[in-house]
Amino acid sequence: MTSQTVGHGVRPGLPDDPRAAVAAPSPSCPVEIALDALRGRWTTLVVRELLRGERTFTELRQALPALSDKVLSDRLAHLAGAGVLVRTRQAGWPPRTRYRLTPRGRRLGPVLQALWDWGAEPE
Repeated sequence: MTSQTVGHGVRPGLPDDPRAAVAAPSPSCPVEIALDALRGRWTTLVVRELLRGERTFTELRQALPALSDKVLSDRLAHLAGAGVLVRTRQAGWPPRTRYRLTPRGRRLGPVLQALWDWGAEPE
């Protein structure tokens, strides 16, 4: 890994990484990986709720009442597949499943904040 020295050619938003020198989108691009993890309507709101702490499906549904069960299930499965959250099944009747962010998922907090800040800026 090369280190950056002040005043030597690297501009913000332009990583000093060979993966950034592509002519077409690539699934191995870190930006594409991040965007894919956050894809889909409601995904950022599900992540937001989980940034507040571990939740059950019912708690997520109550926090986002306009979100259908089907879409919530889909978003949770997608986020689990992307390594953003983990599901923990609790014994008992009825069985409960709890969702919590992985360390990788928690690192999306500053990403979402940066997107919020950018979107809130006047044009």
